[in-house]
Amino acid sequence: MSAKVTRLQAWVLAARPKTLTAAVAPVLVGTGLAAHDGALAILPAAAALLGAVLIQIGTNLANDYYDFVRGADTEDRVGPIRVTQAGLLSPASVRNAMAGVLTSAVFVGVYLVAIGGWPIVWIGLASVACAVLYTGGPFPLAYHGLGDVFVFVFFGLVAVGGTYFVQALSWSPDVLLAGAAMGSLNTAILVVNNLRDIETDARVGKRTLAVRLGPIRTKVEFGVLILFALVAPVVGVLFFGWPIASLVALVAAPFCREPLRAVANFSNPRELIPALGATARVVAIYGLSLALGLGLG
Repeated sequence: MSAKVTRLQAWVLAARPKTLTAAVAPVLVGTGLAAHDGALAILPAAAALLGAVLIQIGTNLANDYYDFVRGADTEDRVGPIRVTQAGLLSPASVRNAMAGVLTSAVFVGVYLVAIGGWPIVWIGLASVACAVLYTGGPFPLAYHGLGDVFVFVFFGLVAVGGTYFVQALSWSPDVLLAGAAMGSLNTAILVVNNLRDIETDARVGKRTLAVRLGPIRTKVEFGVLILFALVAPVVGVLFFGWPIASLVALVAAPFCREPLRAVANFSNPRELIPALGATARVVAIYGLSLALGLGLG
């Protein structure tokens, strides 16, 4: 372990706290929708938030471990430190921590199952399984161009819909719209990450969607994802009865300019590192403002 990084600091790096907005924002939006429909339930909402954060951390640990053992994380990789590849933590300790965190998520899920029944069982099992299968197992999703689909579904549709369901105990059509909006923005984070790593991933056989599409079409994908999220509140107001206040989510629009410009014009992968943080900031601003607009409006 590096003398400059303590063991606690290494575990914080492994958890990747800057990525947690991807887990928190959809839960906030699902809770905002529940409040809008008069179904706000604080304890289930809090449990959904805790479960989402645990699954995100478990996914991060799984990525760190499996990318290392598969040889995908090399010295040529650009981006935040991967603790296993950097030798800050042993592969076994990261693998065990992953198992512990995901087991904790299962325990949180038991409470949610008691509230929501069988739908939450299937949602929970699929979420935990895909947290591992994203980079682990015999058919890792991220290595076969399915990472974008995984993020869109589980950090959008499932996260928003599941959070709404454990409070309202029913589904609402506009849950799909809100879930798709959050899924699009969270997928945009992954797109920036994979665009940055497109060359190193291709060299080690990690066939992300960015590798398959190429840089130009991946840039288009990023723009479409951002555009869809910004249009969604307008659609919600016009066709799903969302309050006018939900348009406050559009305050995120000016913050999209920086990552859009960076993705469109970068020449060096390192130039996308700030864009990754800027996109995560958009997710946080959009999710919080949309949740408040729905809930208070």
